[in-house]
Amino acid sequence: MNPNKVDRNKLGKLTDLPNIGKAMAADLQLLGINVPADLIACDAFQLYDDLCHLTNVKHDPCVIDVFMSVVSFMQGEPARPWWEYTSARKEILRQQ
Repeated sequence: MNPNKVDRNKLGKLTDLPNIGKAMAADLQLLGINVPADLIACDAFQLYDDLCHLTNVKHDPCVIDVFMSVVSFMQGEPARPWWEYTSARKEILRQQ
């Protein structure tokens, strides 16, 4: 969903989250994430690694940005477009 349209009080399904459409919701379900609250204690980088392993595909690193956006949102941060997390992701990976 477009981050500008997200209503924190109406988070019944994964597609109610910022930056999550049908395809990404399916990926989250593959990872065992079935409702938005399941993301609160998640690590975006681990979600990405698990997704790549489960699908046997090296996904675009921007998927990490999407995961970062929804984990942060569920931890209380404002809804932001996924691309606002790109520089933070690159910096974290550079430091590893």
